Amino acid sequence: MNVSQAIESRRAIKGFDRRHHMSESEIERLMTLAMLSPTAFNIQNWRLVLVRDPDLRKQIRAVSWDQEQVTDASLLVVLTADLKSWEKTPSRYWKNAPQPVQDYLVPAIGQYYGGRDQVQRDEAMRSCGMAAMTLMLAAREMGYDSCPMDGFDFDAVGKLINLPADHVIAMFVAIGKKTRDPWPRGGQLPASKIVVTNQFR
Repeated sequence: MNVSQAIESRRAIKGFDRRHHMSESEIERLMTLAMLSPTAFNIQNWRLVLVRDPDLRKQIRAVSWDQEQVTDASLLVVLTADLKSWEKTPSRYWKNAPQPVQDYLVPAIGQYYGGRDQVQRDEAMRSCGMAAMTLMLAAREMGYDSCPMDGFDFDAVGKLINLPADHVIAMFVAIGKKTRDPWPRGGQLPASKIVVTNQFR
């Protein structure tokens, strides 16, 4: 499956085969690909929580509008981000770069994020959004379906996964084998309503 096919065939699936189990190598492959997603300044601020304990999944479902994909999907990924990753040994993000690049970029990280809480949060959401899309397209290529989710109590889920104080939850991605097809696409707007050339009018 090429990238275009994965994009065109990816849909938000609500019904998953609860008996299907992904192999460890499949999960490892998905995580490896997700970790290639871009992040600004290469700060790699996403933290991917794989919820594998069945009881914990049930507790999360209870605070997620009882959505069945939380417990029935083969894999539930809670995409979180470390808001302070930018200040935690930032030199590690550029350790393989030439020294002049390190000398320029490493100090720039602190200059950009320091004291800018909203920028840190915005960056977290951007990073997790790109990682989520990478996960969903990679899953599609592997023959799996997925569902991006934000219908849950963020605070309650944070407590259930013991979310650190300097982290934030962006969304879930449920991945597995579908048991039913999605509805037809709800109504795609034409490009003329979406694509803007140069300026809004």
